[in-house]
Amino acid sequence: MGKAEKTNELGTKKISSLLFNLAIPAIIAMLVSMLYNMVDRIYIGNMKDGTIGMAGLAVAVPIVTLIQGFTQLFGTGGAPLAAIRLGKQEKKEAEEIMMASFTALVVSGIVLTAVIELFKEPILLLFGADEVSLQPAVEYIRVYALGTVFVQVAQGMNAYINTQGFAKMGMSTILIGAVLNIVLDPIFIFGMGMGITGAALATIISQGVSAVWVMYFLLKKSPMKMRREFLLPKFATLGAIMMLGVSPFVMSATEGLLQISFNNQMSLYGGSMAVGSMAILMSLYQMVLLPLTGITQGAQPILSYNYGAEDYERVRATFRLSFKVCLLYSFVVAGSIMLCAPVFARIFSGDADTIRYAAWAIRIYLFGGTVFGAQIACQQSFMALGQAKRSICMALLRKVVLLIPLIYILPAVLGNSVFAQTMAGAVLDLTKDGGRTFCVLLAEPIADILAATVTTLTFLNFYTKKLKK
Repeated sequence: MGKAEKTNELGTKKISSLLFNLAIPAIIAMLVSMLYNMVDRIYIGNMKDGTIGMAGLAVAVPIVTLIQGFTQLFGTGGAPLAAIRLGKQEKKEAEEIMMASFTALVVSGIVLTAVIELFKEPILLLFGADEVSLQPAVEYIRVYALGTVFVQVAQGMNAYINTQGFAKMGMSTILIGAVLNIVLDPIFIFGMGMGITGAALATIISQGVSAVWVMYFLLKKSPMKMRREFLLPKFATLGAIMMLGVSPFVMSATEGLLQISFNNQMSLYGGSMAVGSMAILMSLYQMVLLPLTGITQGAQPILSYNYGAEDYERVRATFRLSFKVCLLYSFVVAGSIMLCAPVFARIFSGDADTIRYAAWAIRIYLFGGTVFGAQIACQQSFMALGQAKRSICMALLRKVVLLIPLIYILPAVLGNSVFAQTMAGAVLDLTKDGGRTFCVLLAEPIADILAATVTTLTFLNFYTKKLKK
């Protein structure tokens, strides 16, 4: 089967088979990526002074997240637009969008590298570093920042492989980087004695190899070709990409702001152990989030292509199936992690107190994750259909409108209540202020449940008014 015919399957093949074929490679890639993230933290957590290393990683993660946000802005923002153009049989316009993304990703990567290298220490202090965690955080981020362009190209341009229906090739991009990273981590961290610096070096080398793989496919194998004539993007094209990419960018950028908020509040009320435990909690949340992202990545090309072709029955069928699968997955996985919280905590640490603290925190933090599948299915469907304003609003709702304010409001309002003190009883001896620490964690499930409800109702309104015509 030719490459063009494979892209045309998006408009003809049975929906369930098509979603399965596209989503499974994406899910596998996300699971391997999740495994890499977990292994990375396991290695760091089991170093000498591993708790300090985890705290340093926790305050460095917002910068990493911000970098990844720009891959979403210019990569994920452009890919659905290109797929919609392909659905309209406008291949040249799709290629112009792809090249505009590439230019923006490279330029933004260079700028970010310079800014981070020049201002890493004040940025890390702003993000919650203290006298204990600052040094390992600086060691990690000064190396990681050197690979920013690799991260931008590998992750941002991989979206253009997936959006054409080449899910297995897109999976290979992530697999290559993740597997190489898992192999290099112990060599650099322990074998060469580089510690947390070795973890960062393993990451940028792996992302560099992935970037080469992506560029080879898009230059030599892809139906959409990277053309030099489109290297300098038009403002209108770049604006359209950014308009749609703002939603995932906001999700990533506010994720960094969210991590800063958690780190600052957990440091204030819980101390270094609480900050280190946040890295564990966020890693476990990735077990919920990343496969869900894989499912919605599988649905995105089908939704975008058929929306462009005005085949709304296929759009409706794809959304219904994606929504059901996402919700079922989040309920089962988040629930399982909560039930087996001590087992998962032991994966990341051998310290008995850290395990006890993290197991307690997991059951609070992940409760709202049971319904997160509804949130991501609806929000990503808005983006796949080119509904930029709606997607932005839903992205802002969970984190900016609800979660970040609650992180500060709940400890102030409920921190001294009998309820908060009782719920923190299991870890009162491990934290500065158990009641307020509990309230910081409680903000997550409250925001998750409210955001999932509002986003689902908003999409159902759009579904009824727009997709049934």
